[in-house]
Order: sequence, then structure tokens, then C-alpha cells
Amino acid sequence: MTKVIPHSLFTDFDINLFKSGKHYKLYEKFGSHITTIDGEEGTYFAVWAPSAKSVSVIGDFNFWKENEHKLNVRWDESGIWEGFIPNVGKGTTYKYKIESNHNNVITEKADPYAKRNEHPPKTASIVWEDNYKWKDSKWLKKRKKHNALDAPYSVYEVHLGSWKKHLEENRFLSYVELADQLVDYVKEMNFTHVEFMPIMEFPYNPSWGYQITGYFAPTSRFGYPEEFKLLVDTFHENDIGIILDWVPSHFPEDAHGLGFFDGTCLYEHPDKRKGYHPDWKSLIFNYGRNEVKSFLISNAFYWFDQYHADAIRVDAVASMLFLDYSRNEGEWEPNIYGGRENLDAIAFMKELNEAVYGEFPDVQTIAEESTSFPGVSKPVFLGGLGFGMKWMMGWMHDTLDYFAKEPVYRKHHQNDLTFSMTYAFTENFMLPLSHDEVVYGKKSILNKMPGDEWQKFANLRTMYSYMFTHPGTKLLFQGNEFAQGEEWNFQESLDWHLLEYKPHIGIKNLIRDLNLLYKTEPALSQKQFSKDGFEWIDYNDAENSVLVYIRKGNKPKDNLIIVCNMTPQPRENYRIGLPKKGTLKQIFNSDDKQYFGSGDFNNTTITSEAKKWHSRTHSTEVTLPPLAMITLKYS
Repeated sequence: MTKVIPHSLFTDFDINLFKSGKHYKLYEKFGSHITTIDGEEGTYFAVWAPSAKSVSVIGDFNFWKENEHKLNVRWDESGIWEGFIPNVGKGTTYKYKIESNHNNVITEKADPYAKRNEHPPKTASIVWEDNYKWKDSKWLKKRKKHNALDAPYSVYEVHLGSWKKHLEENRFLSYVELADQLVDYVKEMNFTHVEFMPIMEFPYNPSWGYQITGYFAPTSRFGYPEEFKLLVDTFHENDIGIILDWVPSHFPEDAHGLGFFDGTCLYEHPDKRKGYHPDWKSLIFNYGRNEVKSFLISNAFYWFDQYHADAIRVDAVASMLFLDYSRNEGEWEPNIYGGRENLDAIAFMKELNEAVYGEFPDVQTIAEESTSFPGVSKPVFLGGLGFGMKWMMGWMHDTLDYFAKEPVYRKHHQNDLTFSMTYAFTENFMLPLSHDEVVYGKKSILNKMPGDEWQKFANLRTMYSYMFTHPGTKLLFQGNEFAQGEEWNFQESLDWHLLEYKPHIGIKNLIRDLNLLYKTEPALSQKQFSKDGFEWIDYNDAENSVLVYIRKGNKPKDNLIIVCNMTPQPRENYRIGLPKKGTLKQIFNSDDKQYFGSGDFNNTTITSEAKKWHSRTHSTEVTLPPLAMITLKYS
């Protein structure tokens, strides 16, 4: 039997940082690391298990026998077990067999810091190192500009397992194949960023990746870790940023996962009122435990550091913020001040954002947060949580509700659309039409629209055009960009055959050109989070369901006038007030024939008149296409 040789990657300083919750690069210390000691090649292992009586590394190298390779516990009460095992190298499968001091419980766990795991349903960790050579130095030098809050930020949300299938072999695409096909498609569509639903290793496909067991390992479903790096690299070479969905809110109870790790509640909060999620039947991290906080922040660092992520979108922030989230009276305990806020989780999120932006100042953190909790995207030094952006769930619900109504009734609901402007600048908002809106009987975005086929597509074009000219960044889930007809099914490919039909080609062309408009017209991004970037011309014409507003850039010459007609009635000689005299041109019309519109209602040269209208000294008459948006610009 080969002994475990005493060895450590931890310094006293590392241990102090870990214990105090301030070590943000634990992936450099914990886990399995291929190394050479005294001329002998092997692997160093380190795992945190403070309640363990003994910890053995078991794997294919010792026929999965416990007690063959027992790790050594550190003397400093850190709870870390470690050691070097000779002749164990890359590709070795392993787990930790842990005998607990707590009731002599025995657990068999995957490595929380493993860089690679077996393909589910297998659950072992794999010793792994790669020597991938990154080619994205040009992107990294300029991504501060692409990730800036005054830059166009249009996101294509993707579930890698269902974006597209390899039809001949009836399988989903690999990381390498996606690096070819997905990158080309996102670039063609003019999106600035792509967001991946969780790619960290997860055991259960119907969770869509939101129940993670391998926080440091890209899922092996699509290939090797270095092949995922290739995918990221290829996006960067094409000037497209990468956003990763990140789930610090909960984790599953699977036997090989983080739950009850060393026979005790190590990663999860021991009080079920704070440590168990009733909606998802999962466990909640103990945000007040320093070592857990270090684990989570180190994990965020890892994806920025090792995989060159450009942003993380933090899932289910609302469930972290509130102690009573999805709980009835008596099922939760107030905080020390008698409130419902989870003070430990709030402190964790503030520290996360300060740490991330301190180490990676050119990235973004984005909160999926559905409540009116104040200051989510305000800096920590101003009392906020410190996120860069927050999903605008109110806008999403109000907009979908409005466009689901028959146009004849919309005059009674004009305020559903205008209401968003009363709070649009309280946060740095991203407008999301995400995967959550096209599952569980909610219907596809297309089939939320009322009317016959023509009206459904016209409504969709109008809604998307309104979305792209509304203040805030944008997010569309896969399939939304070509009007997927069915609800999203994570087991099936998108319905790409729909692009044989003109209405769907029209929507695809529309999104491509709206993205281009967003990228090329400074007024749509430069002040997208500031009230100085928006001005109403008229929101009172509910009878005709027309909205007129100005989007403003840093230079007045870049300003745009947006006119939305929310009914199928075209309007000739419709008068609008203008901010100044001059000549305007129409630079966008969602009713264009290339978008499957009528193409019959256009504005050529538009000249202002010295006639008061909408409380302005100048005005003009324009032609409004049916169910359409037009964009005007001074020439």
C-alpha cells in the first residue's frame, strides 16, 4: 500500500483568511492538484471536513477501498484534511469517504472543488489539469468598454442542451461544435453577450442546471473543461461577452453533493427555517459561516479567473434576501431586529460584489431579483447590494400583460406601459424575456400575442421594438428571436425548421436589426440608466394607443424620437411635438417588408413646422404603420 505523504499548499496566512471568510481563491488550495514531490509524480488532495473522524480518498486507483489512503488532518483546527498520493494522475476518478464524529455517520462525497466530474448519472470527481492557451488577450484589454454601463448590452440567453441538436446522431452539440455554430449565430444576430444557463456540473436534467453539485466543474455533458474554454475563447475572438448563470442560493440533497457533507450541516444552515428551500426541496447555504462565504466568493472568482467570464447572473436573489420567502407564518424566524431580511445573506452579497469588482473591475454582476428591495444595483458604499444590474421583472410582467390584450382594449391600459418609467431609473435595469416566461403552460412569447397570424407577428414586432427602445439593457431567451411557436422543452432542440417560413424569418431579421440599431445609435445606450436619457413627448393618447418619446445620448445630434402605434389601425397625418425645428428621417420601421410587415406606410423626409403641439413650439405630421414602431432622427 502506498502511503499518503504529508504535504500542504496552505500557509498560515491562507488558513487565517479561510477561517475569517476572506480567502477568495480557495480553488488554488483545495481540491486535487497534480504535482511532483521529491521526484515522485502524484496528486495533492485537500478537503474541508471539520467534523470528520477520518477522511479517505477512494477511487479507481485503489479499487474504491476506504482506509487505503487516509488524509492527514491539519493541526490548526481548520478542519482541513490533506495529503499527497503518489502515482495518482490526470483522469483518475475519486471521491472522499468521510467517517464523522457525529453519530459515526459515513458519507461518500464528490470533491467540492473538483475541476471535472464524471458524466451524469455517474457522480465521481476526476483529477484534472489542462494547459489551454487562451487567445482572447485583445478582448480582455477592451472588455471594459463592452461591459460598461453606458455600452449596448444585448444578451442571448442559451440552454446549451436544447439550443440545437445534431440531427443525424440525435444528440445535442458539444462545446467544440457550439464554438462553431452558436458563436456564428450570435454574431450574425448582433447580440453583444451570450448568457449560459448553469454549466456547472449538475445531476438532474430537469433542473436545467439550477441544482448544482460540482461548482468548479463545467458539465461533462458537452465535453472537457478545456473545450468549454475554447467555446468562451471563440466568443471573445468574435467580440461577444460571456455571462454565466450562478446559483449561490441553494443546492440539492444528492448523496454525493455538499449536503450533510461531513455528517453535519457543513455548507447548509443547520436551522431548516434558514437552511431548507420548500419550493425546490433543496438546501440553502449558511451565509453566516465564514468558510462557506469563502467557498462561494472563491467560486465566483474561479469563473472570472480560470474561464474568463465577463459577468455572472446571480439566480434567485429574492429567495436569499428574505427569511420568509415562500414560507408561511411560523415557518421562519425574524432577524435580530425583528425584520424579515436575511442579514447574513445581505452581508454576503455586499462582500461578493465588493470583492468581484475589486479584483475584476471590468466585469458585471447581474441580480435576478423580483421584489422592490431597494438599492440592488447601487454601490455598497451608498448602502446598496453592489450589483451592476438588476432584472426589471415589473416591466416584463406589465409589458406581457399589455400585449396579451386585444388592441381594442389597450386604450384602457395605457398606464401599464407608461408605469415602468416611474421607477425605470431607480436601478440599473435589464429588460428580460427569459426562459421562465416560456415554460409551465405560460406559452411561447409568440402565442401570448392576440389575434390572427398577421396580428400575432405584428404585435410581437411592436413589443420587441418597444423593448429595444425602452431604457435599460436587454435579454432574450433562445427561440424568442425567431418566434418559436411552442413552449421551451429542455429535452428538445429549438424548432429551427420555422425559419423556412417568412413570418419567422421576419422576426429573426427584426431582432438582428434591433440589435444593430441598439449597437450603432448612442442614444439607446449612453444614458440607458439615467433619467437624462429619456423624455416623454406624449403618453396621453390612450384613445389611439400611441406613445411618443425621446431617447437621448451624450450629444443632442444623436437623439432619437420613437413613436409606437399599439393598434392595427394605420394613422396618416398623425401630429407629434418636436424638441426643435429641423428635418428628420426615418431610420427604422418595424412594419418593413423584410420583417414580414406591410411595407406600405413609410415616412420619407419629415420637416418640422412652427406649430405648437404637445406643449412644444414645433411639430410635424407622420405616418404610423399598423402595430408598429418607427424611429426618427434629425438629419
